[in-house]
Amino acid sequence: MSPQQLSPSVRRVAIVGGARIPFARSDGPYATASNQQMLTAALDGLVERYGLDGPGAVGEFVAGAVLKHSRDFNLARETVLGSKLHPSTPAYDIQQACGTGLQAVVAAANKIALGQTGSAIAGGADTTSDAPLGVNDSLRRVLLEARRAKTLGGRMKALAKVRPGHLVPDIPRNAEPRTGLSMGEHAAVTARAWGIGRAAQDELAATSHQRLAAAYERGFFQDLVVPFRGLARDQNLRPGSTVEKLATLRPVFGLDHPEPTMTAGNSTPLTDGAATVLLASEDWARERGLEPLAYLTAYETAAVDFVGGDVAGGEDGLLMAPAYAVPRMLERAGLALDDFDLVEIHEAFASQVLATLAAWEKRGLGTVDRARLNVAGSSLATGHPFAATGARIVATLAKLLAERDAPARGLISICAAGGQGVTAILERA
Repeated sequence: MSPQQLSPSVRRVAIVGGARIPFARSDGPYATASNQQMLTAALDGLVERYGLDGPGAVGEFVAGAVLKHSRDFNLARETVLGSKLHPSTPAYDIQQACGTGLQAVVAAANKIALGQTGSAIAGGADTTSDAPLGVNDSLRRVLLEARRAKTLGGRMKALAKVRPGHLVPDIPRNAEPRTGLSMGEHAAVTARAWGIGRAAQDELAATSHQRLAAAYERGFFQDLVVPFRGLARDQNLRPGSTVEKLATLRPVFGLDHPEPTMTAGNSTPLTDGAATVLLASEDWARERGLEPLAYLTAYETAAVDFVGGDVAGGEDGLLMAPAYAVPRMLERAGLALDDFDLVEIHEAFASQVLATLAAWEKRGLGTVDRARLNVAGSSLATGHPFAATGARIVATLAKLLAERDAPARGLISICAAGGQGVTAILERA
């Protein structure tokens, strides 16, 4: 059967709305909340807001988490079963590091575009407070040996090999397996390569907090954020952030070089949270009297060789894949940066945002007016629960576009661990 027989035409994919819980700092209000509990809270908020609790109301649910316990097996499906979404709703997991949330949106959108479902919910959750601790590998080998033993004596002989040192768990490390460097250390290398200074980073960070605070004050998040465990706003938000205050913080990354520039204030903190977004075909939305906020019209992924590539020169830094994905996507769509009213760049680090902007300019895409960049704040202010960020950005940008009377277009750029990047375009006709 040909693709034409499967889907006579590609349908437009509408972003109908979103719901997320406020993001919390690691080891804070959500310290005892699991990925499933947070994701269920965000999903229930979406179900209640759009009346999605009936049988067949939603075609499927796709979501993921980066830090997963063994209990998070089948996370998306278990979340459905514990939520107000009907139990007959199919679900599956997806994971692409910090790009998970946006990649979940893309996966759901593809099925809608091909006519395989009329609607879907995408999202993600992550907790760094409740990060999984692995069994010491030496202990694991002893336990496996005991399990394979055929007799009680054999099992006892194997277990007798357990030593006190075996009881020390494998603690999760914020480091790339191929390099042993943390994401922050990688970003510091890229910042030096692109000549990104401290003042510019602090200015971007302060602006993120100020814009997020202003968005909350005007009620922008009233229908996007669901209170959870005593929080109604993102806990990391510092409305009074200024360049002067941020300038007092000590650098925490790149300390092996003179004049390090990256601090806790211009870097994203470890965060807990969850987010969801509702996508649908135009017919599905029309039948239910729902007005689409925007449409997902293009997406692109890319990866860089951050191990053997041009890392020192900045071209292939760990978080620089969007510098390749966006030009490809714009060329395919026949667009330029000037064609976008709004630009959303995930703020893993202020230096990474500035390096991405510099790389786009170097590749001939032009400059991004800062008045159009992350206008409601982004990850430096909200925090960054890895798999939740993509859904947060999609829902936020879609609503920002819907607030405009005239047709508008928005660009999304998300960097991810492993040298990857996920990007997308949203439009409002």
